[in-house]
Amino acid sequence: MNRARRPPLQHPLAPVFDRAVDSFSAALSPETTRHYRGTARNFLGYLGAHHPQVNRREQLRRELHILGWMSRLRSQARPLSTASYINRLIALRSLFHELAWTEPLAALARLIRREDIPRPPQRLPRPLAAQQDQLLQQEFLHRNDLGGNVFLLIRHTGMRIGECVDLSCDCLRSTAPEQWAIHVPLGKLKTERMVPVDSFVREVVQRLAFFRSLDPLPADGRLLARPRTKDALVRQLRDYLHQVCHGIGLSTHIVPHQLRHTYATEMLRAGVGFPVLMKLLGHTSPEMTMRYLDVALTDLQREFQRARSQPRHLVPQPKMPSARMRTGLEGVIDSLVAAQHVLEMFRRALPNGSSRACLDRLSNRLTKIVSEARKLPTP
Repeated sequence: MNRARRPPLQHPLAPVFDRAVDSFSAALSPETTRHYRGTARNFLGYLGAHHPQVNRREQLRRELHILGWMSRLRSQARPLSTASYINRLIALRSLFHELAWTEPLAALARLIRREDIPRPPQRLPRPLAAQQDQLLQQEFLHRNDLGGNVFLLIRHTGMRIGECVDLSCDCLRSTAPEQWAIHVPLGKLKTERMVPVDSFVREVVQRLAFFRSLDPLPADGRLLARPRTKDALVRQLRDYLHQVCHGIGLSTHIVPHQLRHTYATEMLRAGVGFPVLMKLLGHTSPEMTMRYLDVALTDLQREFQRARSQPRHLVPQPKMPSARMRTGLEGVIDSLVAAQHVLEMFRRALPNGSSRACLDRLSNRLTKIVSEARKLPTP
């Protein structure tokens, strides 16, 4: 049965929960509102089947009704995934908090506790193996069709597949002479961003624009034509990737989002800083970015050796003119300035004490000597 056409649930508490959803659904998306209503319907359906005597909110008890519903969720014929189970608990907990505030009935806010909600499963990064990445890119380049260029674009920009199918025809923007970036529209986190690209990605976008010009569908401003809906196009691209993997003999199940993980790991190993990587991926929290990164022992060894050989806390030494050293009084002044800089860097590394105070006096004397030398007439 179509869920949108299901008859309203006949339960005495149904109007109470409907009002609770309506009271805070104005700031929620329609999909989130449907999730709250579905959770309330599921809970009230359980009450009606197992506890028909409960018809008032004051009768709700944690041990009997709430824990029983939670047990049923985990033991049903098609058990929920951990993420879906967590979402159900959070939704019902929010409804109880809303009812406790509007009724008021403080006991409702304590029916579902924080410790009842399990921790979400740890999602390990899933970048492609080097051989898989190489085989796929070679096959995409060899085919040079619409699907192959779409996945090459995803692989070299880190976009989500839903963001890629939403790209506009003018997504490629010039940011400076010989510098380009792709404008990624509003995506999963309702944010937009600019992703710098190289000449290879520019060629991929131009090929996709060429394929769009050959498509018989009327122009709608998007880089990729949609025969029906966005979801249908995404399913079509997923099927294409599955066919490519089967054609080149990759037995591992590969999904488009792994290309995004591979891009993130590649950028990290290329030396891209963590805050910049967050911007490239369009994340709003560092915790989410960490889920995308595959930090291997070789990466740790490389960063350790780099830190030992090029410590960032040391101020770089002044660059002396390499083409021609100045002579006479100007050369003497240059030498004094260089000596003053070296002395100052050494002084900063010392702890406070008599040695540092002595160097302070010496540095002040050098400053006066340089000042007096600059006043001398040049011969």
